[in-house]
Amino acid sequence: MLRQIKVFVVDDSAVVRQVVSGVLGADPAIEVIGTAMDPIFALDKMAKRWPDVIVLDIEMPRMDGITFLKKLMAEHPTPVVICSSLTEKGAATTIEALAAGAIGVVAKPGIGGRRFLMEDAASELVHAVRAAAGARLQRINGATPPPAAKLSADAVLSRSERAMTQTTERLVALGTSTGGTQALEAVLTRLPGVAPGIVIVQHMPEKFTASFAARLDSLCQVEVREAKHNDRVMPGLALIAPGGRHMVLKRSGAQYHVEVLDGPLVNRHRPSVDVLFRSVARSAGKNALGAIMTGMGDDGARGLKEMRDAGAHTLAQDEASCVVYGMPKEAVKLGAVDRSLALCAIPAEIMRFFER
Repeated sequence: MLRQIKVFVVDDSAVVRQVVSGVLGADPAIEVIGTAMDPIFALDKMAKRWPDVIVLDIEMPRMDGITFLKKLMAEHPTPVVICSSLTEKGAATTIEALAAGAIGVVAKPGIGGRRFLMEDAASELVHAVRAAAGARLQRINGATPPPAAKLSADAVLSRSERAMTQTTERLVALGTSTGGTQALEAVLTRLPGVAPGIVIVQHMPEKFTASFAARLDSLCQVEVREAKHNDRVMPGLALIAPGGRHMVLKRSGAQYHVEVLDGPLVNRHRPSVDVLFRSVARSAGKNALGAIMTGMGDDGARGLKEMRDAGAHTLAQDEASCVVYGMPKEAVKLGAVDRSLALCAIPAEIMRFFER
């Protein structure tokens, strides 16, 4: 019998605790071993049986989620998934939690909590917990059930036979998921202000990407912002796809810009790395460098293969430096990767590509 992922839920709302526990408990790979209304009660209960993953609220009485998270990472590192409100205030605090070591974030249910019973929301929560369970903080032995059927990038962007002719305008496309907030910070903070234009998909819910971009912008020499429709891709600028929308690269003459689109979930994600990478293969070809980094699943692997086939230089974060070696592993298996590099080596490789 396969070992179940033991999960503990910490939230000051009894309704949220009930709904989240119900969604997770319905998955045969997950066992909810307890709940608590705040971190003080949680620590007391978890001492008797420590979980594999903690689902954590941020704003709680007696001890806030950020303080609790920092205490956990210092004393008993455990994968944490943040369950946060879709508000500007909640988003900013959640980004702080991700920087402090949380593995992922899911949107908190609204008033009454029953929105979490919708199929997509339940799937997102379960997927986040499974991803956290496979994180390098604390690996879980045993397999998990196969993922549900999923759409490919064909659902948003049709295939193209060949990329447009090479120009002198170079760009970088980055795709990442679980553990990606820390990985992107490690890469972008090491790039100079003259770095090539960068387009990024980080799997993250709606309203959180703007706060994430703002935090990176405060740390980096390059400008970082959430992408808007028709934003131009320029040296010294990194554009992050907004949560809940796909982002594709387009070319007009020698210039590149992005389009932000609605569309179905692709590989269970919106934005999808495959959608971005396919558009880069089609519009930039050998003018582009693509890098796939830490994350669960295979989103981006096929798109990176299309980029390589179009002449782009392609990288994967190596297993040793990944929080979850899922997306890069699948890209390597497909033959989509020119080189696998440690996270710390990726910024220098980006600049070498730019300078060639």
